[in-house]
Amino acid sequence: MANDNMRILVVEDERKTASFIRKALQAEGLAVDVLHEGDAVVPAVLFGRFSVVVLDIMLPGRDGLSILRALREQRCTTPVLLLTARGSVGERVEGLNLGADDYLAKPFALAELVARVRALERRGRESPLTVLRLADLSMDTVHRRVQRAGAIIELTAREYRLLEFLMRSSGQVCARMAIVEGVWDYDFDPGTNLVDVYVMRLREKIDADREPKLIHTVRGVGYLLREPAA
Repeated sequence: MANDNMRILVVEDERKTASFIRKALQAEGLAVDVLHEGDAVVPAVLFGRFSVVVLDIMLPGRDGLSILRALREQRCTTPVLLLTARGSVGERVEGLNLGADDYLAKPFALAELVARVRALERRGRESPLTVLRLADLSMDTVHRRVQRAGAIIELTAREYRLLEFLMRSSGQVCARMAIVEGVWDYDFDPGTNLVDVYVMRLREKIDADREPKLIHTVRGVGYLLREPAA
């Protein structure tokens, strides 16, 4: 029997695909609503209390990326799994930067989609602290506002997720692969320096011209967010 507290919205214009997804999720005991075009999605999500949104990028009417942007601008934190065309790397990157929580390229295995929805649903059920603080740095996760010494710090969606990961792990060394798994949530080439690049960007915004320095490098391992010892 479906659990009314765990409702999934599937936004997919291909009706056969939408039907397959609905049946696979319902088989897991999840309540599922389906929309086939984009124009009604934003109000449905803002007022529908969904646990996860499965959102195709290519839709009649409003496209998926525009929908995602509008949701995040409205401070909607409902987890979003993007469905993308295979090979559309640019769209996936744009979607993740807009605040998507995960993506799945078509064609996909229904078992993988169900597993990813379950993972996002579990994450959404957690009740973490909504205001994180370290020294004079604060993060309001409800309004997605970051301040240091009272000054607003503008972050991209990916920078925000990285900072939130580090703040929730403050005082602990975060290995690069742990950061990848916690922030990027998709296949990642460990040979790239993407984590280091994003940490550098964060340092420029969080620590530049400010004391004390809060982001520290642990050579050969990863990064640590903490106040210097007194």
